[in-house]
Parts: sequence; C-alpha cells; structure tokens
Amino acid sequence: MTATHAPSPRTEGRPPVPAVRRERRRIWGTAGFHLSAGLLSALWLLPIALVLVTSLRSFDDVAAHGVGSLPHSFTLDGFRQAWVDGGQQRALINSLLVTVPTVLLSLLLASTAAFALSRYDVPLRRTLLLLMLGGNLLPPQILLVPVSKLSEMLGLYDTLYALIGVQVGFGIGFYVFVLHGFMRSIPPEIQQAAVIDGAGPWQIFTRIVLPLAKPAMAALSALSFTWIFNDLLWAITVLRTDSQMPITASLIGLQGQYVSMWNVIAAGSVIAAAPTVMVFLKFQRHFVAGLNLGAVK
Repeated sequence: MTATHAPSPRTEGRPPVPAVRRERRRIWGTAGFHLSAGLLSALWLLPIALVLVTSLRSFDDVAAHGVGSLPHSFTLDGFRQAWVDGGQQRALINSLLVTVPTVLLSLLLASTAAFALSRYDVPLRRTLLLLMLGGNLLPPQILLVPVSKLSEMLGLYDTLYALIGVQVGFGIGFYVFVLHGFMRSIPPEIQQAAVIDGAGPWQIFTRIVLPLAKPAMAALSALSFTWIFNDLLWAITVLRTDSQMPITASLIGLQGQYVSMWNVIAAGSVIAAAPTVMVFLKFQRHFVAGLNLGAVK
C-alpha cells in the first residue's frame, strides 16, 4: 500500500507553479506588446501631429520659436493663404475631376472584364490575365517619354483627359486581377439558377455578381482613389500648365512660392491629405477584408 498525503493548507486551492509562471509570462508578453505598439504608433503619429500643429500657427510664431517648439498662437491664416493665394482650391478641383471619373471608369471596365474572364470560357483567358498583370510590373519611368509623345500625337497633351486616360490604362490590369479572383469564387450554381430563370449575361452581372462583389469593389475604390489622388509622376508628365495641375503638383509649387513660411506649406499638406483620409475612413470596414477576399478566393 502507498501512503497518501493530504494537501497542505497553504497549497490547497492554488494552481500549480508552472501554470502560474505561464500566466505571468503571458501577462508580461501582452504588456510588452501593447507598450511596443503604443510607442510605434506614437512615433508614426508624431510627424502628422507636428504638421497639424504647424499649420495652425502664425508665421511670426514659427519664425520666432522654430518649427519644433510648442505653439504660441492659433490661426487659420495659413489655410487661407494656401487655399486662395497658393492655388490649392483650383488644384483640389482638378484632382477631383481626374480622380472620381478615373475610379468609376476603371472599376466599370475592370468589373466587366473580370466577369467575362471568370465566369465564361474566354479563349486565351490566362494569357490575357498575364498580360494585364505584366503591364503593372513595368517600371513607369521607362514609359514616361512614350506616354508624353503619345498624348501629344493624340492632341491630349496638357489636358485632364490625358491624365485620366493614363491612370485608367495603368490601373485597370491590377483591378481586373483582384476582381477576377473574387468573382471566380462565386459558386457556379448561382449563375446556373439565374440562367434557368431566363437571366441573360448582363442581368447576371448587374443583379448577382456585382452585389456579391461589393466588398472587393469598395476596397478597390478606396485603394484606387488614394493612388490616383496622390499621384505626381504622371501629372507632371502629361501636364504643363499650372492651372491644370492636381493637388500634388500644386503642393510643389506652393513650397517654391512660400519657401520659409512653414505654416502655409503645412496647411497645404493638410488640405492635400484630407480627401484621401476621409475616403479611407469611409471604406475602412471593407478595405482589408475586400482585398483579402479577392486575393485568397
């Protein structure tokens, strides 16, 4: 017979020592993760906060105390100078006139192409997809001169139509690739049931496929709006007149016009960043989820 010992009153009801150590390590690991993430977030937000604070300071305050000092004034005069005198108002309108039609046209063309390539047996389907995706792998720098010459030959140079055409042409391949992966995952039984009910391809596309592809479409809308609105390279390639320049190119001119007036330059940067921030916040629920669905499925 083996003797059994009753548990000590001091240890009765307590968890084993290894379990206590694991719990302590988990708590310290969680605390360390949150501390590290908080520090990284603070470092990332610090330049943004500096720009916001500088944009709300007066020129005399910045000149007297420096850009990195605590604010001693509060004024919106920097925004007025950037908006009116610096030409940001016209530049923002140009950016919206380019971005909004480009996003709508790109998604319309990409969704129809992805629907045809994913739901029907199109000849050379894989080759077409590889060509569309391969166009996005080319460095844009080697295409600057050909694109500029082509826009001159077509009579579109220095117009917003040229910039819209360039943005649509260079973005549609990626959009087709993402939407093709998403639409291909839709069960074929849904389309077969619609065909039995007498629906044609256009009805299947507009009433079945597009509603199911809303997460991917929303994610691509936010992503394409950010890319197009913040683009600078193609703007200075096909545009020349200051009155036609979008907000990013106008910001460069603002820096040359107000060389030492950091409050005006900071205000112009805030104006240029505000639309993309609002669009991203609007579509943030669908942004990551939609891209993951299109990539995985």
